[in-house]
Amino acid sequence: HALARYAALCQEAGLVPIVEPEVLMNGDHSLARCFQVTEDALRAVFRQLYLQRVLLEGMILKPNMVVPGLDCPIQESVEEVAAATIECFQHSVPAAVPGVAFLSGGQSSELASARLNAMNVKYQSQVPWALSFSFARAIQQPAMELWAGKAENTQAAQKALYHRARCNREARRGEYDPQIDAVDAS
Repeated sequence: HALARYAALCQEAGLVPIVEPEVLMNGDHSLARCFQVTEDALRAVFRQLYLQRVLLEGMILKPNMVVPGLDCPIQESVEEVAAATIECFQHSVPAAVPGVAFLSGGQSSELASARLNAMNVKYQSQVPWALSFSFARAIQQPAMELWAGKAENTQAAQKALYHRARCNREARRGEYDPQIDAVDAS
């Protein structure tokens, strides 16, 4: 209810709400369990958005991808995660929503890019939403680790930040090649 009320208040003020329901990666849950919980959460959110009369065309959805828990012994492939995420969203996200900006939610930088890329390569023509990213940690962490608070590391950190942003731009376009991480990291 609170998330939908926030969205309604944003729209009343002339702002575009970013609606952020997130299922965390913590734990040992399976991909199937994440699918079920994410689908239930999204359906509940959209039910509340409807009740609050939120214009779906005037919002951005900022959810998790459907992924197994960090401690799950079975970690599905990039393609399996992309397929599960798209299937889940086709069941629960109305076509009126213009864009989905995924959270990285604790995924590695490279894995988050690869999964977003897989969704855009295989499914972009089959879904009504633009599939993009709203990664913080997955873009910033490599740069922050390089920088380590030392002025002499600033240029290398800036280069790393630019690199991750470029990788995600390419993933958004369905043009990300994981080999770019190996080449640009050296």
